[in-house]
Amino acid sequence: MNNILVFDSGVGGISVVREIKQLLPQLSIDYLFDNLYYPYGQLDELTLINRLVALLGKLVISHQPDLIVIACNSASTIALPALRENFDIPIVGVVPAIKPASLISQSKKIGLLATQGTITRDYIDQLKESHAKDCQLISVGSAELVDMAEQLFRGEAVNQQQLKRICQPVIDNADVMILGCTHFPLLRQALNQICPKHIQIIDSGEAIAQRVKALLSTNKKMPDVMTNYRAFYTESNIDNRLYASLFTEGFNEVKLITL
Repeated sequence: MNNILVFDSGVGGISVVREIKQLLPQLSIDYLFDNLYYPYGQLDELTLINRLVALLGKLVISHQPDLIVIACNSASTIALPALRENFDIPIVGVVPAIKPASLISQSKKIGLLATQGTITRDYIDQLKESHAKDCQLISVGSAELVDMAEQLFRGEAVNQQQLKRICQPVIDNADVMILGCTHFPLLRQALNQICPKHIQIIDSGEAIAQRVKALLSTNKKMPDVMTNYRAFYTESNIDNRLYASLFTEGFNEVKLITL
């Protein structure tokens, strides 16, 4: 077992790829981002499910990954049951790190940065009820942050004033900031600059990597072979800056996939 498939609608899942590569450098990783349908938070549930089943199915057949990581909160909360029903391989989803945030918060006031679609879903209330009953949850839903992360990956500077304005409710009230979208760890350096030192910033990337390691270790030992990092996209008119950034990130193949 030495190959996995990581999926997101944009480049946010690369934050998860980085964590997996750091923990499992011997692993080959295919990264698929559905930029034709980006952002997923605006899709209706049936469209999202059907799109994911078809798109992932194509790569499962052609590349036969040993495991899939859905590095997208919208897709994880909506499509995981359908994906697990269709594919007979382990599938790892992502949820905001509300449980670890509740454990490290001293003030018992924790902030969640996510997309608007994520913070309005029932599963956020369920996570709080299960793991953070004693905490106040300050939620900020923002599509602007997602676009900001996409542009940063393409080489654009972050507007620090805009970033601080969006994050202000968390900055003013919490001592832990949860990055509840895989795009947001791409903004971590900028967030560190606007957040007071007492605010701890956490995300789910390391936990996802540890879960991948645990699932792979239950199977045969991964062979010591040359790794591949391949990226696949779905929008034919890809931004040249994005294309260059993907190679800079370490992907040795970047190509279009269509249904």
